[in-house]
Amino acid sequence: MSDISLNAPKLFDLSGQVALVTGAGSGIGQRIAIGLAQCGADVALLDRRTDDGLANTARFIQAAGRRSLQIAADVTSKSSLGEAVARTEDELGPLELAVNAAGIANANPAEEMEEDQYQTLMDINLKGVFLSCQAEARAMLKNGRGAIVNIASMSGVIVNRGLSQAHYNASKAGVIHMSKSLAMEWVERGIRVNTISPGYTATPMNTRPEMVHQTKLFEEQTPMQRMATVDEMVGPAVFLLSNAASFVTGVDLLVDGGFCCW
Repeated sequence: MSDISLNAPKLFDLSGQVALVTGAGSGIGQRIAIGLAQCGADVALLDRRTDDGLANTARFIQAAGRRSLQIAADVTSKSSLGEAVARTEDELGPLELAVNAAGIANANPAEEMEEDQYQTLMDINLKGVFLSCQAEARAMLKNGRGAIVNIASMSGVIVNRGLSQAHYNASKAGVIHMSKSLAMEWVERGIRVNTISPGYTATPMNTRPEMVHQTKLFEEQTPMQRMATVDEMVGPAVFLLSNAASFVTGVDLLVDGGFCCW
């Protein structure tokens, strides 16, 4: 106890650290990328989008006084991810933090689903997370430290009522268990790996005009009687990446408004 400082610990301070965020052009990935910059990190932004999503994220990061790097790449390409990590380290510095938020969602009754719909989603949601972790960890292992957060879903824990998305649910369950497995592979080599499993969240995908009826059901089914905002994913991500979670690895953090309690 004698070595405890009387100064308040900067547990959530990411100053001087370099992060890579996939899916940074919209939704949860975009907001987390901005949040990491607000906590002091420089952030490489990766997305396959061809609109101005990455540029918008970069503008917010610049306003926060931090550096960013825009990378157009597909998480299903191992070579592209390797190049993205190398470019991140060349232009921003040693990679210490990563958030893998790139993913898609769609639905179809299982008996009607075409193989290509199943495979495309699995390639992005599960294979893409693995390849991202692999590329990031290679740099982090070389540097001797790092923290990775993968964005899963409460759909990896429960089956959503009224939604025919067996492939999506399976992909997110895979992300959760794969992350635990990677956490144990790298636990003695300085890398922590955790997941965040959001509940229904008001992303652009979930707030389209044609989703009004479905959104109402999402809110009614959630104990807090509303969907999460993307802002509410920032705190959990910062916590899991920061020194505040220095003894936390292999954890799936549900951020679901109580949904899984019922």
